[in-house]
Amino acid sequence: MPRRSLARLYKDEFSGYSFTKFQQDLLAGLTVAAVALPLALAFGVASGSTASAGLVTAIIAGFVIGALAGAPYQISGPTGAMSAVLMLLVQKYGLTGIWVAGLMAGIFLTIIGLLRLGRFIAFIPSPVITGFTSGIALIIFIGQIDNFLGVKTTGADSAALKFIGYFKGGFTPDWHAITLAGIVILTMVLWPVKWNAKFPASLLGIILATVLNAALNWPVKMIGVIPQTLFLADRMNFSMIPWANLGDFVAPALTITALGAIESLLCGAVGSNMTGIRLQANQELIAQGLGNMLIPFFGGVPATAAIARASVGIKSGGQTRLVSIIHAVGLLLSMFVLAPLMARIPLAGLAGVLMVTAWRMNEWEGIRFIFGHRFKTAMITFGITLIATITLDLTQAILVGAFLSGAMFLNNIATLEVEVTEVDAEKLRQRGIENAGQCKHVRVAFLTGPLFFAATGQFNEAFTKLGDTHALILSMRGVPLIDASGLEVIHRLYEKMHKQGSTLMFAGVHENVRTMMERGGLVKLVGEENFFWSSDQAIVEAEKRGCYFCSSSLTLG
Repeated sequence: MPRRSLARLYKDEFSGYSFTKFQQDLLAGLTVAAVALPLALAFGVASGSTASAGLVTAIIAGFVIGALAGAPYQISGPTGAMSAVLMLLVQKYGLTGIWVAGLMAGIFLTIIGLLRLGRFIAFIPSPVITGFTSGIALIIFIGQIDNFLGVKTTGADSAALKFIGYFKGGFTPDWHAITLAGIVILTMVLWPVKWNAKFPASLLGIILATVLNAALNWPVKMIGVIPQTLFLADRMNFSMIPWANLGDFVAPALTITALGAIESLLCGAVGSNMTGIRLQANQELIAQGLGNMLIPFFGGVPATAAIARASVGIKSGGQTRLVSIIHAVGLLLSMFVLAPLMARIPLAGLAGVLMVTAWRMNEWEGIRFIFGHRFKTAMITFGITLIATITLDLTQAILVGAFLSGAMFLNNIATLEVEVTEVDAEKLRQRGIENAGQCKHVRVAFLTGPLFFAATGQFNEAFTKLGDTHALILSMRGVPLIDASGLEVIHRLYEKMHKQGSTLMFAGVHENVRTMMERGGLVKLVGEENFFWSSDQAIVEAEKRGCYFCSSSLTLG
């Protein structure tokens, strides 16, 4: 996106900026930092990396992506959806896999933004996104059962298989871990919403669990040392890039790209509804791309815009993108000041945070809408996407979602309605046309819907019995588009009518449909004289030309 576009965003955003607004940004930024701290630590662990990697990701994303974002309310960092993808990636390729795929995803996101393709992300149907989100929520929840129970079970190729594995037994739950996780879960569930704005329930739960564990010195796993540096010891450098096997990372990188773009633009849609400020989608994708290209070199994990953090910033009175930057400063200070305390946070406590977060990730309102109104297609699409997400590789789940998106689109637009009627003389007289409507062999076919490959069967079926038709007028005012298959079936209809001495006429053809007809040679074949503005004009002209069937009946009479 041109620099002046970003400059224009800054100009509009900071026009009339005052100390009062800065105070609002400061308070909102610190509030978001308090919410983001436990989430960053938890998502870092859930990604298969470390709590430190999650914290570094949130800091870099807050500074870089926040500064370049497509709207003032966008706040990015590690997220639950992304951690579900990375969890499987790190099992196969290690941390290097996360970094390489994240770097490639950053490049892809930047290219999508520069090519201004952001609007196409919005074409994914809601049931697909809802099903995918619920599937990812299940992956996160299942992925934290080990930490919740305080055990270490064998890995599995999918979340579904991992979950089934728990019923086979072979482990002994640790009641210490369950107690600590339970404290966090109860705190997050029971803490009043109005209090949550002043002190995040997740942070309170983590504090309570950590204090209890420290006081009783229970034998549970903890986060461990938090390095007091932005440059982690385990981080990417160019020598790590497996140039010979780079193709292996294209599919996971595309998954991260799709997920990052969808989450960021969904976050923007929510923020736009709350503030009335429109998200600049392509600028947002460029910001996400540049941020994710940098993060691996600090040792972080891929980031995306987070609805939870952005909404907290908005509700806390945030005015500009300084909220994101201030939240990053707050997290950076916590790294240096609170590192010894964060090191003692039990993993079971983080598991509690993630389990509640996974539950809340589900788009319950959308699910109730789909199932409450019994939209069968949407219900099936939701179910298939959810099952694919928890049973297949997430790259395959994305492909299944894309296929379902296309199938739903075709299902929704493939209906072509064709109503063939004889001329109604009375209606013509009401419109001021007195001398028409006498011929019973002129028929008008009103077409509604796109005439493309998926609708040609309906078109052909409507004209199987033309009988004694002298002139057939295709009223195409309700046809917004036509493709080569549509042109072909009209061509065959013309040939069929031409052989029996009948005429094919057109009325109300849209300009883009007319252009396709010209390119396909149909206008030249049928003749300019058979195209009319309205079906009334076509009816009058058809009767003027005389009718073979009417003439025959007069002769016989």
